[in-house]
Amino acid sequence: MSLSRAERFECPYCMTINDIEIDEANDIGQQQIVDCQICCAPIEVLIIDNGFGLEIIAKRDDE
Repeated sequence: MSLSRAERFECPYCMTINDIEIDEANDIGQQQIVDCQICCAPIEVLIIDNGFGLEIIAKRDDE
């Protein structure tokens, strides 16, 4: 049984879809810096539980 689940989010730089593995026990409410899989730009990713499921907020590093 896997403890993580695959999700997708859009890169705020190049607008391509990126994959991310989320560990629901540890990643919710945590901010992470991940690199875009296409343009390699640093993305600030925040994963929250909005009551209806997980929401991934991806922002540019310079915002």
